[in-house]
Amino acid sequence: MKHTVSEIVLKNGARGLLINVPGAAVTSYELNFRAGDYLKPAWKKWETAHVLEHTILGANEEYPDTQAFQAEIHKNGAYTNAYTSYYNINYIGEVADFEWDRVLRLQLTALAKPLFLDVEFAAEVGNIRDEMVGRSNQHFWTLAGEMTKAYGFKIPTDKERSKLIDNVTRGDIIEHYKRTHFIKNLRFIIAGDLRGRRAALKEILESIGMPVGVSRHKLPLEKAKKPPKPVFVSNRSVPNIYFGISSVLNDKLSTAEEDALGIARVMLTETLYSKIFGQAREKGLVYAVHSGHHQNSQYAEWSLSTQVLPQNAPALGDIILREIKKVQKGIIDDSDLEAAKQYALGSFQRSMQTVGSVAGAYERYFYDGYIEDMRSIPERIKAVSQKNLSSVMNRMFADNIAAIGVLGGTDSTIAQRLNDQLQPLWRT
Repeated sequence: MKHTVSEIVLKNGARGLLINVPGAAVTSYELNFRAGDYLKPAWKKWETAHVLEHTILGANEEYPDTQAFQAEIHKNGAYTNAYTSYYNINYIGEVADFEWDRVLRLQLTALAKPLFLDVEFAAEVGNIRDEMVGRSNQHFWTLAGEMTKAYGFKIPTDKERSKLIDNVTRGDIIEHYKRTHFIKNLRFIIAGDLRGRRAALKEILESIGMPVGVSRHKLPLEKAKKPPKPVFVSNRSVPNIYFGISSVLNDKLSTAEEDALGIARVMLTETLYSKIFGQAREKGLVYAVHSGHHQNSQYAEWSLSTQVLPQNAPALGDIILREIKKVQKGIIDDSDLEAAKQYALGSFQRSMQTVGSVAGAYERYFYDGYIEDMRSIPERIKAVSQKNLSSVMNRMFADNIAAIGVLGGTDSTIAQRLNDQLQPLWRT
């Protein structure tokens, strides 16, 4: 969708992006506070941020009854939600154009004047416990968590979190709220047809009844360590195996490197004619293979994941090893590169067809203040070369900080065999 983006800094110290999407019938917003799990008061209080996120949108000074508030904010079909991550708590909404200001004011009232009622606290602790137990049944999620721990990052499993939540008190969430929910810790993205509304938006955002605070919380300085051995999670109820490969670079990637990794993903796993997934599917080895990368505050991670029958895993490993080594060595056909770039161009265009997707494309702003230049992306995709692909895939494996993970009903020897089989990936 055609749009223009501008950053504004408000008189109260908040800052964010306004994205004008002419003719849009909805307004999308995301309010970001750096208030996630890393700011927990202690290990045993891990769920503090999560409980805060669940309780803050309940009763407030203007609507002391939770159900009455929920009925008011959603009476015209508005969608609102919230989520907690390691770094952030985010509050999101998508509303009909005719009530953007009404819903936004209600959302900000909830954030500025929460009551944190005892009855709500008790209910949400129960809801979160159920959420964590349910999420522990998602095997990829479980395996990814164990692989993250193997890198030396202290995170609890979902089952552990379902028990740790008992350590969190109502006083803990009130203290965490005071520590994190202040104006200078706020970033926002608001997208929609904003013509003639900038002044009204600024007035609403500048009237938030929160303390100003000193400055935005800084991100933690984190580096991954080399895992001592492959990760294996035994689960006798799983007849196949959940298989993951991860490689970490303790550095930040450049924009050009991220562009190249995006093309590598397409070439290796994105399509039925891709080099890894396409071949594996053609041989009847797997139903699906996924790969990708993400940038954290101080490190970048490339990963691949799939489900595979134990007897098919070695053959899949051969394909993975062969095709990634080809990219590392620069053995890339011109036609394959052009096909991947053409696919990426179309995929990018499809990804920007709703107001919410346009707003979501700028979320990196919450991490480092970077504002993506969407107009440059087609030319950046076209500019990716074989040398770019080879260089970044070598760099992602150069530090030899890697985790091979398996979850399933087999014994742990399969993880060690796959680990040994794939070691040449890190000999760049």
